[in-house]
This record gives sequence, C-alpha cells and structure tokens, in this order.
Amino acid sequence: MSDAARGRPIRLLFVQTQAEMAGAQEISRLLGDAFARANGAGRHAFEVDHLFLYRKTGAFDGLPHVHFVSDKRPSNPLALAAFFWRLVRTMRRLRPDVVLTFQHFGNIVAAPTARLAGVPRVIANHVSAPATISPPVRAIDRLIGRIGVYDVITANSRQTWRDYQDYPTSYAKRLVLVPHGFADKTSKLGKQEARAAFGLPAGKRVLGSVARLHPLKRLDDALRILPKLADCHLAIAGQGPDAERLRMIASELGVAERVHFPGELEPGQIGDFLAALDLFVFPSSAETFGLAAVEAAQAGVPVVANDIPVMREVLEVDGRPAAVFVDTTDSTAFSKAASGILDDPAKSAELSRLGRALSKRHSLAAMVAAYRELVAPDPTPARPAAKPASQPAETSAR
Repeated sequence: MSDAARGRPIRLLFVQTQAEMAGAQEISRLLGDAFARANGAGRHAFEVDHLFLYRKTGAFDGLPHVHFVSDKRPSNPLALAAFFWRLVRTMRRLRPDVVLTFQHFGNIVAAPTARLAGVPRVIANHVSAPATISPPVRAIDRLIGRIGVYDVITANSRQTWRDYQDYPTSYAKRLVLVPHGFADKTSKLGKQEARAAFGLPAGKRVLGSVARLHPLKRLDDALRILPKLADCHLAIAGQGPDAERLRMIASELGVAERVHFPGELEPGQIGDFLAALDLFVFPSSAETFGLAAVEAAQAGVPVVANDIPVMREVLEVDGRPAAVFVDTTDSTAFSKAASGILDDPAKSAELSRLGRALSKRHSLAAMVAAYRELVAPDPTPARPAAKPASQPAETSAR
C-alpha cells in the first residue's frame, strides 16, 4: 500500500453478491461504518465504499458510497461478459487498497477481478453455509484459495473454520477465525407499542423470526407448530424466493390469519420488531453464525433454535446454552419447546438474562479491531502464543 504509506487514507471496498438486508450485508455495513468513523482515532484513516454485484431489493439504494455492477444477475453469456467488464472498470475507478469479499459468489467473482484490477490486498470472508454452495463453486474457491488469490480468508465461527480444515495446506494456512460481532438491537419501544408498529395483535402471544425467505431457513417448520399452539401468532420478517410457498403452507394448515409477513426490515427496525415478540424461533438448517438468532437473544427475546452445531456454539454463555435447542423438523418437539418457554416465566427470564450477555462474547468492537489488523497489519506485531493445531487461532493471519 505505497500510496497509503505516503499519507492518504486506505481505501476499502466491501463487495457483496446481492443488495438486500441479510446477515452478511449487515456485517459489511457495520464494518464499513466503523472504519469510516475511525478516521483520526488510530494509525490510519480510511475511505469506504460498498459494491454489490447486483440488486436484489432496494435496501441500499440512495445510500452514499454504494455502487452496483448490475441491476440484476447476468442471465446469458453476453450479459455476463458485460458484467465482468463493468466490474473491472468499477474497481479500477475506485482504486481500493483492500477488497473484502463476502459470500461464495462474492469471493470467487470479485477476488480474481480485484487481482486483475491491480488491488494489492484481498480478504475473502466465508459467510455462506456449505449447504448453500454448489460443488463447482466450491472447486473454484478451493483453487483460487490455493494459488493465493486471497491473502486472508476469514471464518466467522469455529464450526465454519473446521469446515475448511481438510483443504490443502496452501488454502488452510490463510484461514483466520474472526467471530461476528453485532450491533445492540435493544429497542426503546414497549411490547404493545412495538406490536402496533408492525400490525401485530396486542392480546396474543407472538412468535417471530427474521430471515431471508429461503427453503434452507425452513420457516415452514415454524408454520407447522401453529396448529399445536392455538393461541399464538407468528411474524416472519424478511423477503426471498420462498415467500409464496410459505403463504400457501400457512393457508393449507388453516393458520393464515395468524401468520404475519412484515417484509424486509431496515437495520433500525429490527430491534423494534424483536420488542414485539414473546419468543424468537430459528429453524434454519444451514448457518455459519446465525446472526439473527444471536441478535434476538441479546435483545432479551427467548430463542428456540434448530439443534445444529454452529447454533450451540454461538448461543452459549459461560458454558450454558442461551437458547433452547430442538430438532425443528419434529413439530411435536418444536411446539413443546416453544410452549415450555411461553408457559414458564422463570425459564423465559433466565434465557433473556443469558442472551443479553452475548454482547460481551460477540463484541462488535472486537470484530472491528480484528478486521483493522487484517486490513492494515501492525508492522511490528507481538508474536502470538502457539496454538494447538486442532484449534483456530483468532485473527492470527497476516
């Protein structure tokens, strides 16, 4: 970074696949905001831009320093060629010192393009669950990771870090564990005021979830417990390709009048939505971190989550689970877990107490500090203590 060394700000470019309000986009938004605010507070100043390969929703339209390569995903060879040409030109125009790529397509498309555009440092970020990545995409990622297209590859949980430990050494040695941090989603609204804001019933018990409406999120599992919870409503915030199927399932189950779809929410609305809930349900089958469930738990909402390893990892405080875990495909077990919390105020309060402690475990400040060191390594870092080969060394990559 010779120009940065001569005194100008370090230019950062965060690249996401699609523009929508989802977990990966929230992380890059938080990081970008933190770096933009850090000017004058450390060794370096930063200029921050965000680039989306294509629009999914209008969530980021009109925001400053946001760029779009295409209005929609390229659908034919001619459109794909034009897309890559625009991507290269955009990167050359922005002249970033560091490109940070997110999601599997963001990694395999933007990282090689950044090298072609002459970007000196590329940091890839694994925030896509393996189940969402096709074999061809995994093969491309494995290849370009081996040959050094990525300088650093972050994993956002120990489970994600372990998923790549059978890769070749030339790939695995670039991996570094940087757990997600998150913004406090505690709301100032009372429950009834929050429910009024989203059109939710005042006198009923309300379950809720925040997720991209995709089959892997298995939100239909949440719908299937409603017949067993006759006095409960379910609110699902988000957008995605599974919306119509979910509405059809709700109708087939005879619970459509008790299901609410507030749509895609802006970051500032998430806390108010959570304040309206009695219970947060998270039946997702594939996650690398499960940011929405962690945010809900930290906001004090009791959580029932699908029993997958990564959720047990991230929803744990001092060796204690900060959520109830259950096989959410078993509607009887799922409904019993939900009613067991709703009918037990002491259990609900204890889960809320443990959940609020997650802000210390998953610190936003710690995540930002880790990325700061990856973006602009200290030229004279302290030598870290040796770590056992079986354990990820957090933020130890250089």
